[in-house]
Amino acid sequence: MSGMKIGYARVSTTGQDLTAQREALARLGVAPDRVYVDHGLTGTNRARPGLREAMAACRTGDVLVVTKLDRLARSLPDAR
Repeated sequence: MSGMKIGYARVSTTGQDLTAQREALARLGVAPDRVYVDHGLTGTNRARPGLREAMAACRTGDVLVVTKLDRLARSLPDAR
């Protein structure tokens, strides 16, 4: 049995739009109800509730999907 795809999208300012990221996640096979988001939070902000919820939703075999790595973390050490 294959796992689910869990999506995460983030914009740094409240004036930015998540539409492009949501559409890209849909093209990558992520169901709209499996997309978790953060608005107005920079990558340096560790308190990202959407990312925390996305990670909590992941189970063994699931895949966390982001449109670009910079939406997840600002650097490889930060991603760890």
